[in-house]
Amino acid sequence: MCITIMRLVILDNYDLASEWAAKYICNRIIQFRPGQDRYFTLGLPTGSTPLGCYKKLIEYHKNGDLSFKYVKTFNMDEYVGLPRNHPESYHSYMWNNFFKHIDIDPNNAHILDGNATDLQAECDAFEKKIKEAGGIDLFVGGIGPDGHIAFNEPGSSLVSRTRVKTLAMDTILANAKYFDGDLSKVPTMALTVGVGTVMDAREVMILITGAHKAFALYKAIEEGVNHMWTVSAFQQHPRTIFVCDEDATLELRVKTVKYFKG
Repeated sequence: MCITIMRLVILDNYDLASEWAAKYICNRIIQFRPGQDRYFTLGLPTGSTPLGCYKKLIEYHKNGDLSFKYVKTFNMDEYVGLPRNHPESYHSYMWNNFFKHIDIDPNNAHILDGNATDLQAECDAFEKKIKEAGGIDLFVGGIGPDGHIAFNEPGSSLVSRTRVKTLAMDTILANAKYFDGDLSKVPTMALTVGVGTVMDAREVMILITGAHKAFALYKAIEEGVNHMWTVSAFQQHPRTIFVCDEDATLELRVKTVKYFKG
């Protein structure tokens, strides 16, 4: 029998939420005791939310508390048609903000190639690589204000796999700040893992911070599963942890907050 446990961890602010998440990842890797014939597999997000968590993980590594030598990572998504070395590509984001500061083998850091000649074949190969790695032990994700996880926009199938997605106008507008506010520079398509891909992970941790994500958090945990709020699918995952700050709880019922704090 599968026991579904959904946890909501509420911290006072963004920094404490980031630190809690980083400690959790660190402990998971250490407890797993990875080695040459046993890699820990970690799913990773991009965006502004995980930056604090990555900073902490780098700190743990530099202090000698954590090694990524036997860790394989799989990123959630990548833009289509953006050169890999473009400052806003997710390749650049991951290397600049995380990978180049730790001891991961570059061959073990998997990011979808948005410039592949056959995009669907690239997505299928990514799913195959995850399977060959033994599946994902811990998938870390962030969400958009509309409750989307990775680029699984509202209306995405909750059993979807890695695929090519056309981005919603809301997402393009939200991402314009990274492209000098120029909408014409924002990619309109992306490659993304599916909701089903993330659901397959043995454990999922979702980071939700800031008042602008409060309604999405409410939809994620207080209402039913709904493909218009793709993050709500994780209510049904056997091991989900939502990590948030106080600002993100503004739309939750008082008794919900009290229950999870207790």
